[in-house]
Amino acid sequence: MDEIDVPPFFLCPISLELMKDPVTVSTGITYDRHSIEKWLFASNNDTCPVTKQPLLPDLTPNHTLRRLIQAWCTVNASHGIQRIPTPKPPVDKTIIQNLLKDASGSPNLQLQCLRTLKSIASESQTNKRSIESAGAVKFLASVITNTVNSCLDDDVELELKASVADEALSLLHNLHLSQPGLKTLLSHPEFVNSLTKVMQRGIYESRAYAVFLLKSLSEVAEPVQLNNLKPELFVELVQVLKDQISQKGSKATLQTLIQVCPWGRNRVKAVEAGAVPVIVELLLEYRERKPCEMMLVVLEILCQSADGRAELLAHAAGVAIVAKKILRVSTMANDRAAKILLAVCRFSATPGVLQDMVQLGVVAKLCLVLQVDSGNKAKEKAREILKLHAKAWKNSPCIPGHLLASYPTSA
Repeated sequence: MDEIDVPPFFLCPISLELMKDPVTVSTGITYDRHSIEKWLFASNNDTCPVTKQPLLPDLTPNHTLRRLIQAWCTVNASHGIQRIPTPKPPVDKTIIQNLLKDASGSPNLQLQCLRTLKSIASESQTNKRSIESAGAVKFLASVITNTVNSCLDDDVELELKASVADEALSLLHNLHLSQPGLKTLLSHPEFVNSLTKVMQRGIYESRAYAVFLLKSLSEVAEPVQLNNLKPELFVELVQVLKDQISQKGSKATLQTLIQVCPWGRNRVKAVEAGAVPVIVELLLEYRERKPCEMMLVVLEILCQSADGRAELLAHAAGVAIVAKKILRVSTMANDRAAKILLAVCRFSATPGVLQDMVQLGVVAKLCLVLQVDSGNKAKEKAREILKLHAKAWKNSPCIPGHLLASYPTSA
């Protein structure tokens, strides 16, 4: 290919590779189906990559261009160019609807249906959208809910039903549902509770898929839906974090906690589930920027409650590891860590806590924040903390005197 001049209009504007299945979008530009589907559906874009104009999701096969490309491949076969195969057309929605109708029976029929749908979905993003629009989301939610609940019974088909639930979860995850599809899941009674049960006793893959779905659902849920989350869900989210089933699973769990904890009594539920000590232990272990930032965000949210601050102070390394992350991760992490320390100093600053902050080097770190490039927000919070307790820390030998000299000892 490097030695042959490929006609420019044979190349996809996104991948810059020879198009195998050219399709034309509503703006008149032609792309390779795989590339534009990834742009539209996997990356959730709604504009044309070339013209930047709003884009409809309709893709029209460009048969004329495909035949020209195939003819060009045939002519250049002596140069090692292989003829592109005629692409398989997207599946018709009626076929999917009939498949769903036939699956409303035994677990064996459901399992067969799910595996067929999974195969269809793997062929293209367009097929995934067709599966979603054909009503498969409600079907999958019902399958998961009914199967998970029936698995509680002493049933000879227990293993088969568990396989059905696992396949349904896998398919839901791989569909990369649109926002309306996710809201359909949220409207299904008991679906979130079913995900909690999957996380309690499911296999590794199913626990991961459940967390990924919860993360997506939390991003589109209404406040009233987030307020009604049960304590058991938080117990399982914390357990997933503790088990470290995968990096992606941990990231999705942290993102879910960030989404749901600001609402209602969810902070308390997360604290009671043991989130604070688990996150502190993970902060001791992790050095990567993104995970540390997310952990500090969750910890800052939880420390807005008295119980959260108490749990942080109860952990021997709690305050110390928060301070240690300052100036070692990112400007954003500096701000979040300083915000956690400010909450402690405002509302939970007993004489013992203040003394510990000196001995652990926390106060010295705050002084350093004022002297280096740590971000304006972190500097403001560090200055406020030092001002709040200047009297308690005034004579500490580890703190440069000139940094606290401007703060009144009556503070």
